[in-house]
Amino acid sequence: MKEPAFSVGIEEEYQIIDPATRDLTAGFSRLALDEDAVLADVKPELHQCQVEIGSKPCATVQELRGELVKLRGAVINAARKQGLAIASAGTHPFSNWMNQEMTPKERYLGVKAELQDLAHRLLIFGTHVHVGIDDNEFRIDCLNAARYILPHLLCLSTSSPFWFGRNTGLHSYRSIVFKNFPRTGVPRIFASWADYEALIGTLMDTKSIPDGSKIWWDVRPHFTYPTLEFRVCDVNTRVDEAICIVAIVQAVAKKLWKLRRDNMTFRVYAADLIEENKWRAVRYGMGGKLIDFGKRTEYPAPVLVRELIAWFLDDVLDELGTRKEVEYAYTIMEQGTSAQRQLACYQRTGDMRAVVDQLIRETAEGVTEPMLGPPLEESAPMAATIAGR
Repeated sequence: MKEPAFSVGIEEEYQIIDPATRDLTAGFSRLALDEDAVLADVKPELHQCQVEIGSKPCATVQELRGELVKLRGAVINAARKQGLAIASAGTHPFSNWMNQEMTPKERYLGVKAELQDLAHRLLIFGTHVHVGIDDNEFRIDCLNAARYILPHLLCLSTSSPFWFGRNTGLHSYRSIVFKNFPRTGVPRIFASWADYEALIGTLMDTKSIPDGSKIWWDVRPHFTYPTLEFRVCDVNTRVDEAICIVAIVQAVAKKLWKLRRDNMTFRVYAADLIEENKWRAVRYGMGGKLIDFGKRTEYPAPVLVRELIAWFLDDVLDELGTRKEVEYAYTIMEQGTSAQRQLACYQRTGDMRAVVDQLIRETAEGVTEPMLGPPLEESAPMAATIAGR
């Protein structure tokens, strides 16, 4: 059996910020004027206050890190030239989707026409990680088994505790907003590649979707490329966090391939069980508990993330050369996820704009100099609109 390439790629969606107000601003068209060749493939998103980067396929996680640093740096520097800032988080702490301009492109206007206010309300930012798997049957096997670790990935990447200036009480409010879209969430178990193709074919024949691009599951076979695409994560604030997620996803795919090669497998669980763990990740992030379904017992999320790394993935990390990148998860658990850091910042300052400033700084960390606005002391603090802050 030929081993897949396990190449990796990443897409990240960023917030375009007015550094004076710390609010989102319709700045994509201004960024697109930049002549930096690196920005040639930077894409708009549903809203003009969003910008998406997509890496090329990379043979190693280390190569991808270089690509991501280059792309983030190019976007941040292009924004700086226009007097704008870039932040990477699943939601903006206080911006209102009703005040944002939609992107006037046929693709996005079509989404708006079909989904109406659900599309306009989709002011959220995610990370998509691709792993190269050219064997269709293994891609489906990998999808079935890898569904189990989706809540673990979300716990590590939570970065959206605020919405409309409110502390939502959740660590991934982005997941709640996206859940309103059709064909989202944890996919069901597929018997084979033919089973998956039959579903897509039925949806296309009945004009439910034009193609597989309108399947928005938390993990899906990509509709064009021979990759498995993991879409569950909030966009990561720090580059180190993003690379950690990529390395874990690649290692999971490699481990599942080794099991399949040796006529073994990982137990496949029903979607409703995985959705229960996903809800726990959405609500509590790394500060909550996840269920070990094999033992039918709940454990603190860090315990099960450590078990995933130390027990399930350990034997492939040195083969892939990604032990350092995967074990950065321990640093995330020690220092807090982006959501936990945002909540701590707000608790210290009582100012949502201070949270935005923290996001801008962390987004540029290890990449380039951030574009920061005037000192917050120049005006009254912006407080959350609910108690329990």
